[in-house]
Amino acid sequence: MDVPPALRAEELRRLIRHHEERYYQLQAPEVADVEFDALMAELRAIETRHPELLTSDSPTQRVGGRVADGFATVSHAEPMLSLDNAYSEQDLRAFDERVRRGLAGGDGAAVVGDVAYVAELKIDGLSMALTYEDGRLVRAATRGDGARGEDVTVNVRTIRAVPLRLTGDPPGLLEVRGEVYLPRRSFERLNAEREAAGEPPFANPRNAAAGTIRTLDPSLVSRRGLGAFFYQCIGLPGVSSHAAVLAQLRSWGLPVESHARLLPAIDDVVAFCDEWAEARHRLDFETDGVVVKVDDLSQRERLGHTSKFPRWAVAFKFPAEQRTTRLRQIAVNVGRTGAVTPFAVLEPVTVAGSTISMATLHNADDIARKDIREGDWVFVEKAGDVIPRVVGPVPGRRPDGTSPWRMPTDCPRCQAPLHRAEGEAVWRCENMSCPARLQRGLEHFVSRAAMNIDGLGESLIAALIAAGLVTDFAGLYDLDVPALADLTSTTVREDGRVIQRRVGEKTAAKVVAQIARSRENELWRVVFGLGIRHVGERGAQVLARAFPSLDAILDATVEQLQSTPEVGPVLAASIRSWADEPHNRALVGRLRHAGVRLDAPATSRPAGPLPLAGRAYVVTGTLAAMSREEATAALEALGARVTSSVSRKTTGVVVGMDPGSKAE
Repeated sequence: MDVPPALRAEELRRLIRHHEERYYQLQAPEVADVEFDALMAELRAIETRHPELLTSDSPTQRVGGRVADGFATVSHAEPMLSLDNAYSEQDLRAFDERVRRGLAGGDGAAVVGDVAYVAELKIDGLSMALTYEDGRLVRAATRGDGARGEDVTVNVRTIRAVPLRLTGDPPGLLEVRGEVYLPRRSFERLNAEREAAGEPPFANPRNAAAGTIRTLDPSLVSRRGLGAFFYQCIGLPGVSSHAAVLAQLRSWGLPVESHARLLPAIDDVVAFCDEWAEARHRLDFETDGVVVKVDDLSQRERLGHTSKFPRWAVAFKFPAEQRTTRLRQIAVNVGRTGAVTPFAVLEPVTVAGSTISMATLHNADDIARKDIREGDWVFVEKAGDVIPRVVGPVPGRRPDGTSPWRMPTDCPRCQAPLHRAEGEAVWRCENMSCPARLQRGLEHFVSRAAMNIDGLGESLIAALIAAGLVTDFAGLYDLDVPALADLTSTTVREDGRVIQRRVGEKTAAKVVAQIARSRENELWRVVFGLGIRHVGERGAQVLARAFPSLDAILDATVEQLQSTPEVGPVLAASIRSWADEPHNRALVGRLRHAGVRLDAPATSRPAGPLPLAGRAYVVTGTLAAMSREEATAALEALGARVTSSVSRKTTGVVVGMDPGSKAE
């Protein structure tokens, strides 16, 4: 008897999801690829003949059409914080001591006993947040700046390791977090294909994964064979430990890295890290360390987090891998503050999975102390498996005819004399018109964390400067579509080939629209974008809340600045020094004339003394009327300080649903 198409389609979807789980999560396939492909082909044929049976979560719907205009920006339910790093056994034990002291109350020398941790291999990929509604995937977003990311749902749907529909009985609304990565075998195949096509290979699997997930062609994402592992749920009720969270993720069909272990004490964590520092190269994915997390979720609530990192987790980085290569040249780079920094130009060498052709040399004093010379054979490593650096020359392999390196006396871009302040290791170009300073300054000004002007990359900024269209930040606001469209941007690829492209009307119109939109940015973005030394993103936000306008910040005395919470003497002196430069004041005037908002909206500045000044609050649980981030911003706007954990200085606790131990 023939099976009705509706029943057969549902059965095929069930079988395909089962085999996807066996292959991608359990690494234990039950059928050959050809059999799996036959099931997929049969389902696709039924859905073609009976389009009324097609569902959005069908395995056949993973690949969609091209993305029309890039990716939308979306907000995360909770910030995706980065992790503090540990580089040695001593660092791990110091982390454990901080945890045990924090659980004991944080005061004095008291500590609790052994704490249980979960150790997970740190996947070198791209962090991702996925949202499921009624078990169906509805959104996938990149980490972005931690608060906002890009909506890449159309691409993530093509990754076979990511279930479009969860198994079991998940909550109606669920956010899970994990890592999208490119397996070694897929990376090697991809680079072989690119080289055969005359394209430059990717430097490492992480870059390849990041570039793939942001491509505008989902079918390309599908072909590249990305994988995924998941390790976190947001707001999951009824679980008390991280080990239980991982088990729950597995039960829903989400892939969890199989080597994660629940360990009873820090000694076991150290042994786990030592084991995988040696064994990591056996894996089919890149890992640069181990993430160590407190297992008990109530203990995590008590420990809280800083503005950047959770206090209950740390990322242990494996010892840096070293290689030897020839140092071809010592060149210098000019930064946005005028700092002139030497770097090494190397014969390309592969270190920790990446091809390295340049590396940091820190400063001139360090080069002299290590006696590093052009032409030397040198040791190169990736510090923390991220930043390439020259460790020093290889003993006994120095070629004849080398000589000690000397720092240039003049700026390599504008030929202005370089200066070094007493007590500093850094040489600086003090010419405010230096093209290199302007280049780096503009890159910072338009960056996502500052004015967030999309489309203005390094090559286009260089073209603007070379054409004389922009001589300072304010000059961006004079640009129009015709002038931008006729520019030619130049990009030098990793293989040395030079690519030149006309910007064109369509791209120019988008960039001009982005620049116009930035006129209404929040004050803190302008403050951060100016690039004042020592003023980071957090410092800019603090200043913008404490003062009504940019003029008020720049007119404040050092004493007035230091009276602002979180502003110390170094930051206050740096702001005062920047404000005292006439050319900086002139720049502010040009920004004002260009229509850039330089004050905080009146609605965000209560008249008179702030009512909650001097008070400290903790926000915990899920709030009904707003997110915790919105509640934090509201309290800070009224003068309060919001902390992540309760102490003797805490004035009160704002309690939502499922608040954890902070509410006790």
